[in-house]
Amino acid sequence: MRTLGARIRAIPTWQVTLTLALLILGFLIAAQLASEGPRIRYTSQERTPLVETALGLQAQQEDLKKQILELRGSIEDLEAAGEGSATITQLLNGQLERARIAAGLVPLSGPGLVIQLSDSNVPIPPGSNDRDYTVSGQDVQSVVEELWLAGAEAVAVNGERVSVATAIVDIGGSVLVNSAYLAPPYQVSSIGPPDMFDRLTRSPGFVDFIRARSETFGIGVGYAVADAVDLPAYAGSVNLRYGRVVPTPSPRPGAGASPIPSVGP
Repeated sequence: MRTLGARIRAIPTWQVTLTLALLILGFLIAAQLASEGPRIRYTSQERTPLVETALGLQAQQEDLKKQILELRGSIEDLEAAGEGSATITQLLNGQLERARIAAGLVPLSGPGLVIQLSDSNVPIPPGSNDRDYTVSGQDVQSVVEELWLAGAEAVAVNGERVSVATAIVDIGGSVLVNSAYLAPPYQVSSIGPPDMFDRLTRSPGFVDFIRARSETFGIGVGYAVADAVDLPAYAGSVNLRYGRVVPTPSPRPGAGASPIPSVGP
């Protein structure tokens, strides 16, 4: 025992310190290696799902890009179709406006001619018919028809627009136009070409009218050529009570024009 203790005491102090330091260092290295092993295994185990998730998100992104491109193409197609629809709509609106003008549903202004018809001022001979010396609905109708023949595009009588539904009828001592009772004098206003007055006065029908009504019975006929004649829109009803739209039959494939049906006795 004395010999062992003497040997221990004979070991230098620095060797003991170095040995302890090496032991502690070895312990620390072993502990570090033991802790890094699971972390490395954990990282390698988790990498595969993360990569798969990233690849899945990338695929979804590619699909979204394709959808965006498809939607952009659809928008361009719709815009192109919208331009075509706008052109068709503009064309239809133009046709509708022309139809409204032809039907008298739009107020108009333009150069034209105004003819005034007034009752006769000449003394009525005994035994004559008093009605022959007053302006009748037939007189107004004749002037309107002559103006149409002379190229008038629109006509009105005392502010009542003449349309396809207008009737000019004698009612007592007045004239009924578009359900409005008008009293003389009657101003027949029209819009048409600049030479409408010359056309009118050269018309055989109007010349006969002047001879029969003005020269024979003294019916007053006055003229006025104007640079601007204002005509109101037709204010009456345009509802149809008996007319119905005839549906257009769909043509059969390969079929030509439909033959005109014969009408039996």
